[in-house]
Amino acid sequence: MFNVLRGLIPLDRPIRLSMVGATLGVCALAFAVTGRAVASHWSVASVAALVGGAAALLAALAAGIFYTIRGHFRRQRAVDARYKAIIDQTNDGIVIVDSATLRVQYCNPAFLARLGYTEEETAALTLTDLFADGTASPEAVLGRLRNVDSRLALSMQQRCKSGVLVDIEVRCNNLEVDGGGVLVYVTHDISVRRKVEQQLIDNQQRLDRMAHHDQLTGLPNRHHLASFLPQAILEARAANAMLGVVFLDLDRFKHINDTRGHETGDKLLKEVASRVRACVRDSDVVIRMGGDEFVVVFRNLKSYDEVTQGAARIVASLNRPIVIDHHPLQTTGSVGVSLFPRDGADMGELLKHADTAMYQAKDRGRNNVQLFSHAMNRKLKHRVAMEASLREALRLKQLDVHYQPFVNLTTRKIVGLEALMRWRHPVHGMIPADQFIPVAEETGLIVPMGNFVLHRALQTMSAWRRAGVALVPVSLNVAPAQLQRGEFQSTISTLLKTHNLRPEMLQLEMTERAVFDNSQVKMGEKSQDTLGRLRDMGIKIAIDDFGTGYSSLSYLKNWRVDSLKIDRSFVRDLVTDSSDLAIVSAIIDIARHLQIQVVAEGIEGYQQVEILRKLGCMVGQGFLFARPMPAEECMLLLGDNVAHPDDEEDMLAAFAAGGA
Repeated sequence: MFNVLRGLIPLDRPIRLSMVGATLGVCALAFAVTGRAVASHWSVASVAALVGGAAALLAALAAGIFYTIRGHFRRQRAVDARYKAIIDQTNDGIVIVDSATLRVQYCNPAFLARLGYTEEETAALTLTDLFADGTASPEAVLGRLRNVDSRLALSMQQRCKSGVLVDIEVRCNNLEVDGGGVLVYVTHDISVRRKVEQQLIDNQQRLDRMAHHDQLTGLPNRHHLASFLPQAILEARAANAMLGVVFLDLDRFKHINDTRGHETGDKLLKEVASRVRACVRDSDVVIRMGGDEFVVVFRNLKSYDEVTQGAARIVASLNRPIVIDHHPLQTTGSVGVSLFPRDGADMGELLKHADTAMYQAKDRGRNNVQLFSHAMNRKLKHRVAMEASLREALRLKQLDVHYQPFVNLTTRKIVGLEALMRWRHPVHGMIPADQFIPVAEETGLIVPMGNFVLHRALQTMSAWRRAGVALVPVSLNVAPAQLQRGEFQSTISTLLKTHNLRPEMLQLEMTERAVFDNSQVKMGEKSQDTLGRLRDMGIKIAIDDFGTGYSSLSYLKNWRVDSLKIDRSFVRDLVTDSSDLAIVSAIIDIARHLQIQVVAEGIEGYQQVEILRKLGCMVGQGFLFARPMPAEECMLLLGDNVAHPDDEEDMLAAFAAGGA
């Protein structure tokens, strides 16, 4: 067997058996010389001497041959021992099988240790007992083992006695030994390397999942959408199929976060994700874009109705209360839908148009589904253009402030003014406020615009007083975004001191929505909010458009309100509509009992004035008395206002009591 092992590793120095032939040749030569000497009649003594010398030479040569052969075999045994030590101590398993019978002839200790067999047990094993290749048949395994290239490593498994399969690499050498063939397999254990490789793969997959999935809800995130949606569009185009993109935004989620805390908000988002996932098919993909925004991609649509029905199911599922920590929470969703190929040819267009439709759903009262239309796109472009023009108007000082009087309905004297923002565009002329104010609120421009009105109004009041005009209280409209700014109170205080105006000469008007949103204080926040601190300064607080918003009577009790302005929608049909008459009468009665001043908006006829006076409303505002006018015209009008023109205290009392 060591002939096989020596075949794997070359010998250092081959045996030169020709030495023996050379020695025998020397002996033959000695005998020939002796014979020739005898034939030549050499003397006996000479011949005897010659023969003796030849015998001695033969003896010396024989001894040399003996020791040479013995040394060679000693060296050969040393080489064999060295080869055996190398093979026995190697970490790679080596197995030798007969190429004809495929039975095991030899296994080194490393191979035996990995197999779990004894040397005697391996004698009964064949090649197919030792190796496996997954689920491949023994014949297929044997075919691979017979055709393996000695220069290439073959990945297989080694079957142990216990039945465990160990990942290995196999190299084969086909050798001829003593006229027979053997197959020598050198195996290398790669199971540890495979485990490390698998761990690296698992870690990479985990990192990929973290990068492409939302950690809170487990849904795919916007990074996944960026790689998935373009491919889905290509597949839909190739299959001539439709694809729907649904954009979902939760309504007033910020309110839940602020009042209940972010932990509750996170639990709510997880439940919303679960409900949305339950409303769609397995082939559809639900994605959390971030915050309270979700995108659903509907694939393989047969009709547009499939995506609208799916979106409707999502809205309906969110209408059911969500119980978080034993507390039911109510949330709704606004949904916009765009369709491929009708509404866009790529991911950017589809997402943009779905988002546009979602904002249309917000504008239409929230909690509904809107399909994108080109009319929406035109409206969006109009808003974008309006925002750009508004920014330009602020920069170029195109904005101005006009003033509309509050009038005592009995004396017809001016008891107050409302400062209104006006925008005169250099090309389009006067832009109606209802066209640019909503855009300003959505874009956040309402804050610098509101600050502009505040500065301009107080500056104008100071100029009127220097001109000798008797001042009346001025009302300013305030947006919720302004109240949320921490510097709003300090700005007003600084401006009042700068212009030497008393806080009582300033009144802040805000809608019911603004009061409601502002009154929902965060957990742990002090009970006194911005409105309370402003009123403590002496500034009056009024509720604008009363009756059209939340109409919650609780804030009339909890928040100190000085004035209510009845919305013009109730005053317009006051003469002909008994329902409007009943509503206005109820508002006036409640306000009187709470000692809150009432102002009627939108008065355009004398009959309205008479009815309001009889109901107890003493202050009104409308085109019947005056339209909003520039500061110069308003100063002239105030100059003609002769009801105690030199006494500001009388004006304040008249405004508070509704009489002059």
